[in-house]
Amino acid sequence: MPQPAATDVETAAPTLRDVVAILERVYDPSWAEPWDAVGLVCGDPDEPVRTVAFAVDPVAAVIDEALERGADLLVTHHPLFLRGVHGVPATTFKGRLVHRLIRGGAALFTAHTNADSADPGVSDALARALDLHELRPLEPRATNPELGIGRVGELAVAEPLSAFAARVAAALPATAGGVRVAGDPDRLVQRVAVCGGAGDSLFGAVRSSGADAYVTADLRHHPASEALEAGGPALVDVAHWASEWPWLDHAAQTLRSTLSAAGTNVETYVSTLVTDPWTAHLTAGS
Repeated sequence: MPQPAATDVETAAPTLRDVVAILERVYDPSWAEPWDAVGLVCGDPDEPVRTVAFAVDPVAAVIDEALERGADLLVTHHPLFLRGVHGVPATTFKGRLVHRLIRGGAALFTAHTNADSADPGVSDALARALDLHELRPLEPRATNPELGIGRVGELAVAEPLSAFAARVAAALPATAGGVRVAGDPDRLVQRVAVCGGAGDSLFGAVRSSGADAYVTADLRHHPASEALEAGGPALVDVAHWASEWPWLDHAAQTLRSTLSAAGTNVETYVSTLVTDPWTAHLTAGS
C-alpha cells in the first residue's frame, strides 16, 4: 500500500562554502581596512553546516559554548589572528583555540571592519537599537558613499541628554563598565552619531555631521576632553563589546533568510556570554 506523501520535508543543509559565499557577499572582504584580517580562519569548505553561532569575540568560553551547542560554524566580529603568524601550535592560547575548533568539527569565520563598513552593518545595528532613523554613514567611503564607518541618525523627538543616556543603557547589554556620559544633562539631543567599537578617531566627522551626541566605545581622556572643549557634541561612552553586540542578531537573520531563499537552511544562535574583559567597576569609597 503506497505511503502518504510527507508534508514536512527536511531542508538540505548548505556547505561551509555556501555559507562563506553569502557572508562574503554581505560583508565583502574588500571593504576591510588594509590592516585587518577577515574571512575563513579554519574549516573544510565541503563540510555541511547545520548550526551557526554568532559572537563578538573568539575567546575560549565562546568556543566552548559553540562546541557544546553543536555549532558547525562560529562567526565572530573580532579576528582571532590580527597579525600574521608562522604556526598555530597548541602551546599558545590562540593555537589551542584553533585545535579545539578543528577537533570539535567547527569552522571559524571573521567579519570585522568589512562588517563595520557594510550597509547595513555594525553601526546600523547600534543605531537601530537606539531607535535612530534616516541613517547615513558618518565617514562615507570615497568609492561608495552608501558604505562607511559609523552612522548618523535622528531621534523622532528631541530629548534631554539624561534621557538619551538612559535610552542607551537600556538598549545595550549590561557590562561592568556601564555607560559614561559627558555633557550637560539637560542638553537636547536629536541628531546622533554612533560608531560601534573604538570611535575617538572620528571626532572630525562627528563635528561635521552636526550631531548633538556621539555614542561609541573606548573613548580616551585627551581626545574626549579636547572634543568637549572644542564645543563638540555630548559624549556617551559604552563598552566596546556592548556597542557591537546588536549586530550579531542582524547578521544571523540575514544569513538565515538568504539561505532559506536559496532552498537551504541553518539554525543560528547569538551568544549572550559577556566577553567584555572588564569584570568589576569600583568607585571611590566602595
